[in-house]
Amino acid sequence: MSAPDDPREQIDAEQPSAVETEAEAVVEPLLTPVDGVPPVLSHATEFAEVAERLAAGTGPIAVDTERASGYRYSQRAYLVQLRRAGSGSFLLDPISEPDALAPVIEALDGPEWVLHAADQDLPCLRELGFRCETVFDTELAGRLLGVPKVNLAAMVSTFLGLGLQKGHGAADWSRRPLPDDWLNYAALDVEVLVELRDAVQQALLEAGKDEWAREEFRYVLDRPAPAPRTDRWRRTANVHTVKSPRSLAAVRELWTAREELAQRRDVAPGRVLPDSAIVTAANAMPTSIADLTRLPVFGGPRQRRQAHVWFGAIERARALPESQLPSKRGQTTGLPPISRWEQRNPEAARRIARVRPTVKDIAEANAVPVENLLAPDLMRQLAWDGVELPATPDIVDAHLATGGARPWQRELVDEALADALNTAETPAAPQRDSTS
Repeated sequence: MSAPDDPREQIDAEQPSAVETEAEAVVEPLLTPVDGVPPVLSHATEFAEVAERLAAGTGPIAVDTERASGYRYSQRAYLVQLRRAGSGSFLLDPISEPDALAPVIEALDGPEWVLHAADQDLPCLRELGFRCETVFDTELAGRLLGVPKVNLAAMVSTFLGLGLQKGHGAADWSRRPLPDDWLNYAALDVEVLVELRDAVQQALLEAGKDEWAREEFRYVLDRPAPAPRTDRWRRTANVHTVKSPRSLAAVRELWTAREELAQRRDVAPGRVLPDSAIVTAANAMPTSIADLTRLPVFGGPRQRRQAHVWFGAIERARALPESQLPSKRGQTTGLPPISRWEQRNPEAARRIARVRPTVKDIAEANAVPVENLLAPDLMRQLAWDGVELPATPDIVDAHLATGGARPWQRELVDEALADALNTAETPAAPQRDSTS
């Protein structure tokens, strides 16, 4: 039972029948975990005890992780937070003895996990060996409900009337020891996550969207990892200011050298060498290390120690034959921008002009974001490819199913999209000259 001063006891036992706005909610600050901040556990004996306590608990398990994305190259979890009714909260350090997590992994294999933005946490949990049968994603559920703000603090405020302390999500969680205020923040992330899940589930039921949510949660759990991007170096900030193919080759070589060094050191690439320095060096194409170290950033002590690495990359670009230089635009993958469809594929341009407003109208009528109703890439592909005419709901359904659209999405859009595609294939009648 919660302690008498538990702020959660002040929440009305009946959850609102409709999603409230943050302005309407009465917010009670939640500054510390009710049972205090749990200790950080990092050893096999401690993990075994955690597993026993989790197994003795009941209901879903709140799960969260903390990474160090802006500081480390890897996306590994540096802290795992767990909470279950009857078990309490736990903060696990998976770094020193990752193989000792086996009992905890076993205890979590079966109960429903409650996560906020599951697609961010699942990859690093799987990297540690954790397995999950069912998830409940409170952020995704908020999107399906049309909640204006779906970050965790906003959702907790909207549905539970609690003010959740935030502020350390982008911190360097690889740091040891972790500061006390960071641990307080981490524990609060799972403190009321199960209660939030129950309130959101009730809202889904009342909105008739609970089946939508089940299908979305299963999709998040089952979908494979996205394929690696090609030519990732082209995402270097301000690469568009690099004009010559030779300088573009220097961007590519510098980016690759930075990537290799960052991965080897497990340091975020931007902390090894900022994008701005890569672009500056590529545009300047210095002919000696001395010239390189006169450029901004490269003159600092750390970069001087690596000057031979960066200059070597520039020299490799300088030595490339013309035939191996990258083009300004790069390899074209996927569909062209819609602004170019009229010239490239006029029929597709007519289709997208019908399809986009159709999907938008259906999304607004169902209070769900357009991108959650139908993936933008899938919508564009449908318009680009077209379907067998006359389009029927079944034909559209088969096309969307192949692209991964869930049943609830297809049920909402199939008929309207079939009508839109049929209308798009009927060219507009020519305008008569009123002066004739």
